[in-house]
Amino acid sequence: MPLQQGNTTDWIKSTHSANGACVEVRSPAPQAVLVRDSKAPAGPMLTFAPGSWAGFVAKMCANESV
Repeated sequence: MPLQQGNTTDWIKSTHSANGACVEVRSPAPQAVLVRDSKAPAGPMLTFAPGSWAGFVAKMCANESV
């Protein structure tokens, strides 16, 4: 399931996650993308503005092809 900004209330993992040790994201409100460590679901979360998150993902996807 892809992240839908402002409309993803459940935590989701990347489809690239092979061993379960990755980050999870959700976006329950249009102005925020939340990120947490999948191994510590009760631990801290980071909050990103949608534009910052989109830029980060775009940069990571561009680096995949290198």
